[in-house]
Amino acid sequence: MMDARDKHILRILQADCRISNGDLAEQIGMSPSACWRKTRALEEAGIIKGYSAEVSPQVIGLTFQALVHIHLTRHNPEHLSDFITAVDARPEVLDCYATTGQADYHLRVLCRDIAAYNVFLEEFLFRLPAVESAQTNVVLREIKRTNSISA
Repeated sequence: MMDARDKHILRILQADCRISNGDLAEQIGMSPSACWRKTRALEEAGIIKGYSAEVSPQVIGLTFQALVHIHLTRHNPEHLSDFITAVDARPEVLDCYATTGQADYHLRVLCRDIAAYNVFLEEFLFRLPAVESAQTNVVLREIKRTNSISA
């Protein structure tokens, strides 16, 4: 179980993962060594999976974002495994979810532009044996996007 200090550490690290251990300890009201041990315990427990930098897609030229709803031809285990492996290897695919409902999978895809997205569809997605069809919803603007989790 996490205590209040663990949750406080998580909130601060999610807002600024580059904060020094000394500054983190000061904000939490702990000694640096105790704070380091708590943070390390959160990492070892798998609660903190890693640290990363958030990149602005538009600044690096990735301006086309879409949600793609995938319908499979059939649930052949081999084709399904190949689909998952192929999707996992594509840098354009930021997220992939297997869900209930009409579509079997939902992808969040980020490309340079619509022409690059068309290449992604024609030269990759539609060539996968498991894919029967795909419906694309183009993202017009982001209203909310976060990776922060409240513990």
